[in-house]
Formats: sequence, structure tokens, C-alpha cells
Amino acid sequence: MKDYLTEILIVIAYSGRTQAAIILGMIGFIGINLIGDYYLSHFQLSGTMLPFTEVIKEKLIHKYDKAAWGILISFLLLAIKFYRKDRKKFL
Repeated sequence: MKDYLTEILIVIAYSGRTQAAIILGMIGFIGINLIGDYYLSHFQLSGTMLPFTEVIKEKLIHKYDKAAWGILISFLLLAIKFYRKDRKKFL
């Protein structure tokens, strides 16, 4: 088990593509959530639509959250793909 963990860490340490995919996935996840929070913090309906403000905000927050998770999962799958290729190359 110890050798397997060492192998994973060595391949990730030498694989720039895998590192970039992991980092871009985390940046994308955090960035989309922050952008969504920023845009929705100033969201306000007026007039007769005022009671629906919170309902629409919740739906939009959910959509931003789904997009962020989609970015994170897709970049992690890309990192796994790069890891498998680089593992064959390095070991």
C-alpha cells in the first residue's frame, strides 16, 4: 500500500498536465461559486414580482452550484486521464 501511494505522488509530482488539471478544476469550482454569489447578492426584483425574489435566487444558486460541480468533476476526470498516460511514460 505504501508503494502505491508513493507511486501516485511521484507521477503527480512529475506530471505538469495532471497538476494543471487538478488546479484548474479547483480554481473553476471556487470561481464559479464566487461569481454566482456576487451576481446574486445584488439580485432584486421589484413590483409584484418581489415575493418571488428568494425563490428565483435559490434556483439560480442551484444552477451555479451544478455548473461548478460539473467543472470540478470534468477536470478531475481529465487529471485521471493524464495521470494514466504519464504513469506509463514515467514508470
